[in-house]
Amino acid sequence: MKLSERLEKAKKPETKGIEMPNLMTFNPNVEKTDKYDNIKKIVHRKVIDEYNKEIQENDGNEDNVDLRQIINDILIETGEPLPKIKRDKLVQEIYDDIVGLGPLEPLLRDNDITEIMVNGPRDVYVERNGKIEKTGVFFRDNNHILQIINRIVSPIGRRCDEANPMVDARLKDGSRVNAIIPPLSLTGPTITIRKFNATPYQISDLIEFNSLSFDMAAFLEACVKGRCNIIVSGGTGSGKTTLLNVLSSYIPDNERIITIEDSAELKLMQSHVVTLEARPANAEGEGQITIRDLVRNSLRMRPDRIIVGEVRSGEALDMLQAMNTGHDGSLTTAHANSARDLIARLETMVMMAGMELPVKAIRQQIASAIDIIVHQSRFRDGSRKIVSISEVTGMEGDVVTIQDIFVYKQEGYDGTGKIRGKFVPTGIRPYVADKLRDNGIVVKDEWFSKR
Repeated sequence: MKLSERLEKAKKPETKGIEMPNLMTFNPNVEKTDKYDNIKKIVHRKVIDEYNKEIQENDGNEDNVDLRQIINDILIETGEPLPKIKRDKLVQEIYDDIVGLGPLEPLLRDNDITEIMVNGPRDVYVERNGKIEKTGVFFRDNNHILQIINRIVSPIGRRCDEANPMVDARLKDGSRVNAIIPPLSLTGPTITIRKFNATPYQISDLIEFNSLSFDMAAFLEACVKGRCNIIVSGGTGSGKTTLLNVLSSYIPDNERIITIEDSAELKLMQSHVVTLEARPANAEGEGQITIRDLVRNSLRMRPDRIIVGEVRSGEALDMLQAMNTGHDGSLTTAHANSARDLIARLETMVMMAGMELPVKAIRQQIASAIDIIVHQSRFRDGSRKIVSISEVTGMEGDVVTIQDIFVYKQEGYDGTGKIRGKFVPTGIRPYVADKLRDNGIVVKDEWFSKR
């Protein structure tokens, strides 16, 4: 029966006296959970067998109410009674498995979840409100996980197999995905998803989360509008990309912005944005386009601003050179344990570019290119805070000098395990304040007054 015929039949009233044919049989002695799974498998298989072509033509459109109707009709044909709650649950699970990411879909829909970690078919964890917890979600087996991985990476032209056993990818909403499979992962295929809000955070959200103070936010806004070169540093999961996205929102709408990322995650609201994404090598080891290649290419694209999602290697040299050759107002992130540690990390990354530069020359590049370092940390209670905003002031001898403008002073934890502390200015008026005022940006001395 075709899709249109089945839907038409569903609209007609039932004829009394005609018994609904029982198309499927089940073992009456199985446990309730096994019975539910048995029904689910049979309905799922019948939907695929009969309607695979229509599903493919629909290309996984989530608004396809017809598919839900088909699943429900086939479920009725089984003749197996299920309570409405279980029936709706089963229909949704089969729908998610056919056009979505299967067991991951309810986790992706939960706005309280920020990270999803699949360690195995029955080992699925999430980070909710800063805390990691195990879920009741499970996959059928390792092959089921592999199917979901392929469903994630195929639309963006990537692959994950024995020849390429690890891959970075992204979902349609920008969420970041990493997958790694055997032989590299000895426990089986693993998925890690860093979720991103459908609506990007604003600076007001970060103030409400107590991630920074109002004065810190005002100063950072002035720095972005005044075309300061800014690096956001921090550890894994500290919120660097989220903060970078918030800072980028201050860029005027009439500027041409080039964003460069491994996997496109930034969600800029400006009208003139060009998004570039790195490309891994193909199965033959050819065709790789690196972040460094894209940074170099962006200089030929007449950018007003260059935003690099993260510098990890030799692209740091190209980024510093761009900042030093008229492309001011650039933004990026990097992994580091502190603002001072970031300077050392940048030195190492520049050396990875393969250029035989003296250490002093590298430090001079860093000192003249970077204006502001914003360091962010993730605390034991799951909260994320800007722990320092520092200014790069130049060099003394062979050492790059920095000074803190704002810091977070930790005062311990309360009885519920929540961190206690406060954001305070150091009392130092930054040198960059004069540059900002010369550019017509309002800078208030009270932001920096020690209290």
